[in-house]
Amino acid sequence: MSRKMLVTSALPYANGPIHIGHLVEYLQTDIWVRFQKACGNTCYYFCADDTHGTPVMIRAKNEGTMPEELIARVHREHVQDFSDFQIAFDNYYTTHSEENRQLSERIYTGALKAGSIVKKTIQQAYDEQEQMWLPDRYIKGTCPRCRAENQYGDSCDVCGAHYQATELINPVSAVSGKPPILKESTHYFFKLSDYADALKKLFEAGYVQESVKNKLDEWFATGLKDWDISRDGPYFGFKIPGEENKYFYVWLDAPIGYMASCKNYCDRHGLDFEQVWNSGEYEIYHFIGKDIMYFHALFWPALLMAAKMRCPDKLFVHGFLTVNGQKMSKSKGTFITARTYLNHLDPQYLRYYYATKLSGDVGDIDLNVNDFVNRVNADLVGKLANLPSRSGPMLTKHLDGKLGRPDDSAADLLEELRHAKQAIVENYETLNYAAALRLICTLADKCNKYVEDHQPWALIKTDPEKTRAVLTAVLNAARLLTIYLKPVLPAFAEKMERFLNIPPLTFADTETTLENHVINNFERLIERMDQKKVDAMIEDSKQNTPPETTDTSAPSEATLEEPLAAECTIDDFMKVDLRIAKVVKASAVEGADKLLSLELDLGGLKRHVFAGISKAYKPEDLIGRLVVCVANLKPRKMKFGLSEGMVCAAGAGGSEVFLISPDPGAKPGQRVH
Repeated sequence: MSRKMLVTSALPYANGPIHIGHLVEYLQTDIWVRFQKACGNTCYYFCADDTHGTPVMIRAKNEGTMPEELIARVHREHVQDFSDFQIAFDNYYTTHSEENRQLSERIYTGALKAGSIVKKTIQQAYDEQEQMWLPDRYIKGTCPRCRAENQYGDSCDVCGAHYQATELINPVSAVSGKPPILKESTHYFFKLSDYADALKKLFEAGYVQESVKNKLDEWFATGLKDWDISRDGPYFGFKIPGEENKYFYVWLDAPIGYMASCKNYCDRHGLDFEQVWNSGEYEIYHFIGKDIMYFHALFWPALLMAAKMRCPDKLFVHGFLTVNGQKMSKSKGTFITARTYLNHLDPQYLRYYYATKLSGDVGDIDLNVNDFVNRVNADLVGKLANLPSRSGPMLTKHLDGKLGRPDDSAADLLEELRHAKQAIVENYETLNYAAALRLICTLADKCNKYVEDHQPWALIKTDPEKTRAVLTAVLNAARLLTIYLKPVLPAFAEKMERFLNIPPLTFADTETTLENHVINNFERLIERMDQKKVDAMIEDSKQNTPPETTDTSAPSEATLEEPLAAECTIDDFMKVDLRIAKVVKASAVEGADKLLSLELDLGGLKRHVFAGISKAYKPEDLIGRLVVCVANLKPRKMKFGLSEGMVCAAGAGGSEVFLISPDPGAKPGQRVH
């Protein structure tokens, strides 16, 4: 029985271009939607540009244009980028729409009637020089929780804490660079805490992944706070009903953009929006990044509950993208926009590579440039595309381009390919694309071995009809692999369908065999990735960015990432016992955002240590590694257990953490002098 579903990706902000970090989510979603459609399910994919807020207003002002003109231009750019990456939205809309305004007012009015919205007079940051109220993201300062510097006014990128902008230490305006003043203003607040029990029930019913649920438990433990849903003018957005100079906060109307895009589609295609969104006839799924799960897991469903509207069935939360193990960097050329990528490389390369990395969990994925080139050329080109490319031309050149019946010797191989369908379907369904592609590549290896074993290029000289049977088996095998690959590589599949002279393939076609059928001339499915083009793309991404410094002199305190700590004496330092340690066990800590649990061997002496390095290192990559450990640190009782030391590292935090390791030849237990 087929299913009906609505699927969304988070709305990209209309303040800049799409980049390869964004594309992790849109490609992950597109693959899932294409898979569902290939299985015969009704699956609508909706998205839109997120257009409101102060950043858009300021950028338009700086460019000497109106916000409406800016968002229209950015919308065209986004649509083109997504289209060129073969991301097939059923509707790509905008939050600056009449549908969104009406739905925002409807949800607000519903929450108001439910008694879930209250007025409060608050102190708010104001930039006197620019004569404007400052939204959270336009204030920077020191995190009130972990003391990390240069953090935004709503959350900390280092420790993940959420807070009010007024809690920041040493705040400054990101517009003028001046410290803001506090002014009183009356605002509208949504009483999120009223929905705590209902949200917990939603999570227990499977609304979020288990690891996300653990993170949400931390927010429940600290207490859900009322949410400010209004902003003072001037502001680019929708006015709150009954107000002259107060507007809906962009985060209120942004997720409503999913519904607005759906309603716009329904109105244009003769569908009943209320039935599609609210009846329960359709499953609803949101794909989002872990940086916005607070809004989508708490505020969004609570608002829908208040307005007595349908909540989505599930959030699929993914991690971030790193490039060569680090955050994307403009100076290194690894902050790559979608358009810069498309100017140099085939989008199929990135679709394939991301799919080999995505496993359905919340962990970050890494685009290692060398691995990217090697894996695409070895697997996609060398195995998957190679199979039809070495068989199709032989059939059209020597055997009139006509398939016969598969050779009997291929019966077991074709049966194994068909039998793999269930595992591949399950992996796609659970977003474990990496496992699906591993299995597909393993099957491709067996298919290529079949070709090598039967050597049709030699067999054609002595037995043309036997060769026809062998090539028929090979092309049927390639057809089955193409069915499995189609959600990831739609353009590849389209070329195969033209070559095989067949209608668009679906997963139901795995049950049939292509026999006694005339095919078309073969066209190359995909080219090898050229390292020179990759290098050119990276170089092109460095344009218009400051060159990296070549000054090797000792930096002053003003240029350090963090200020120097207070001076200590040599006697103080000698109290620290630094030892070489070997990591013998490493694992993630359930419920912790960035901790790894490490068991260290200090030359026969064992130590258990918690280290905040999970954003930079995978546990399995640490086993057997030598590190430097503070061996005489007083044990500390933590929420997750006892930590008996500390491993030494450098870096800015998050994914930019670098363990300090000794030179080769060091032994566990040796003291570091």
